[in-house]
Amino acid sequence: MLVPVFTLKLNHKILPRMVALGRYDGTHPCLAAATQAGKVFIHNPHARGQRTSTNRMVQSNQDSDISLLNINQGITCLASGVLNPQLGYDCLLVGTQTNLLAYDVYNNSDLFYREVSDGANAIVLGKLGDISSPLAIIGGNCALQGFDYEGNDLFWTVTGDNVCSLALCDFDGDGKNESKNHAMSIHAFDLNSDGVCELITGWSNGKVDARSDRTGEVIFKDNFASSIAGVVEGDYRMDGSTQLICCSVDGEVRGYLPGGEEMKGNLMDTSAEQDLIRELSQKKQNLLLELKNYEENAKAELNAQLKEADGQRGVIPANTQLQTALSVHLGSDSQSAHVELSISTTNDTIIRAVLIFAEGIFEGESHVVHPSLQNLSGCVRVPLTPPKDVPVDLHIKAFVGYRNSTQFHVFELTRQLPRFSMYALSSPDSATEPLSFVNCTTNERPQRVVMWLNQSFLLPEDAEFQSAPFQVCFTSLRNAGQLCIKIKPGGEIAINTDDIDLAGDIIQSMAAFLAIEDLQVEADFPAYFEELRKVLVKVDEHHAVNQRLTADMAEHSNLIRSMLVQAEDARLLGDMKNMKARYIELYDLNRDLINQYKIRCNNHTELLNNLKAVNQAIQRAGRLRVGKPKTQVISACRDAIRSNNFNMLFRIMCVGTASS
Repeated sequence: MLVPVFTLKLNHKILPRMVALGRYDGTHPCLAAATQAGKVFIHNPHARGQRTSTNRMVQSNQDSDISLLNINQGITCLASGVLNPQLGYDCLLVGTQTNLLAYDVYNNSDLFYREVSDGANAIVLGKLGDISSPLAIIGGNCALQGFDYEGNDLFWTVTGDNVCSLALCDFDGDGKNESKNHAMSIHAFDLNSDGVCELITGWSNGKVDARSDRTGEVIFKDNFASSIAGVVEGDYRMDGSTQLICCSVDGEVRGYLPGGEEMKGNLMDTSAEQDLIRELSQKKQNLLLELKNYEENAKAELNAQLKEADGQRGVIPANTQLQTALSVHLGSDSQSAHVELSISTTNDTIIRAVLIFAEGIFEGESHVVHPSLQNLSGCVRVPLTPPKDVPVDLHIKAFVGYRNSTQFHVFELTRQLPRFSMYALSSPDSATEPLSFVNCTTNERPQRVVMWLNQSFLLPEDAEFQSAPFQVCFTSLRNAGQLCIKIKPGGEIAINTDDIDLAGDIIQSMAAFLAIEDLQVEADFPAYFEELRKVLVKVDEHHAVNQRLTADMAEHSNLIRSMLVQAEDARLLGDMKNMKARYIELYDLNRDLINQYKIRCNNHTELLNNLKAVNQAIQRAGRLRVGKPKTQVISACRDAIRSNNFNMLFRIMCVGTASS
């Protein structure tokens, strides 16, 4: 079993996810971590006695191996790595709610200091796609932004929600890194020397585990007394071997060496005998229980012939089957509208209980139906209300038997709930057609689109579609909104809905089913775009207010400095009257400054919320397209926002390009 090869106890609390390991002089690995006091400590055990003191970094009075970097803001993310390959050593990247600092620890100087309007919740450093230079990629308020070593903004895109963590990986095998969200405190490290990296995960309860990438099996685990803050790797002892380094929020650090060749496989095999005994004991209990069930079933079958005259039977017929059906029920209002799952048997047996596992539908991801004895029958109906338009696998277990049975047969089956199951087929004449629309043209035959409709919606068995042109209309079970899909000759498809998210989901689902790589569309969502226009006006207003408040606070700060000098001069001259007057003015100025800061914080919060809405709008406009048109729309929308050209922005969202 692996044991720590070194342990440190640092006298600093570490913020979760705020740990980085870097060679800031190109040679010695140093551990950097963020504290709750708006500082970053750098632990360097390899340069003892070298005291450093600058306007940013000072030596710790408690530990000679630790230097403190003053950020003076709440730190939200931390990373280290080579940002400028010409330097030959790592830099430290520190993110706050409003800024990104790239710091040269070796020379005690700033590489760049940039404002990030979308915030900095997570950071990763490395090469991305075809961009030649390494990037510091910031994940923030529904956006990703990449900076090079000079602070140039070389990459930007939007995401569907706030980014909480980032990692770079080549998940499509094209030799280029992509950016993708992952869980907190994870790392890839070959812990058992088999040539394949395991997934190392640090948990909030202090547990660290390593899982096989092939089976998901836990091959190693350890426990800390507090939550894990970060997991990194490096030759921290400088003995030629790479250690896995885990840090807790209380400042405890443990380094682990990978197992040798003889320890390939499960590193927990030292306790394999106890695990094997426990496993065999469990199997024994299961077999004894199964034997008992067989014995009771045999007795029931033996007595079945005697009790059949009284209608009491035991073992169910061998040809008993379990059938399922899905249907849409509109109900009297949107709250009672639902999808109904019907589970029934093929004979006179009854269903004693039903257990359904479905991710994202039930609270706790499972649902149990247990009819009362008076309501037992061969059919059970379960209402389903999926909150999102995603396909869901329903894993069903049903207990089938007779009313007087003491042993029940367990049927297991899986039924998929279609992606757009919460939309009921309606008559084209029953409701007003939505004004918002998406139009696109494909080379697919109408029959293929019909196949997609049958797979994605819950259509009645008797639903028939004629050859193009034809249209299909649906009513949302959630909000009674209307959806119309028109198939026209020549491969033209029109989607009418006032829900831009639904339109994007339909485009993405259809493109995936029909294997469409690139799809350009024309779209218009008047009501949504009008709300977005109001948000953009608010963004401009918040920016103007922020600039004015910043200028006022700077002016107040200068006045405070001047007033403090006057007050101290009066004190030294013994002029108590003027000194008292100056300090009263100082008190009033400081109070005004605090009030302005509160106003600025509220303004900044509202600005971030509006920027999030803008980024989400750009992402929604991108989801209306597929492939290269999607990338082009996102990039063009960003350029329009940079140039403050709102008319161009809306044109891009509608037609996909800025050119007329």
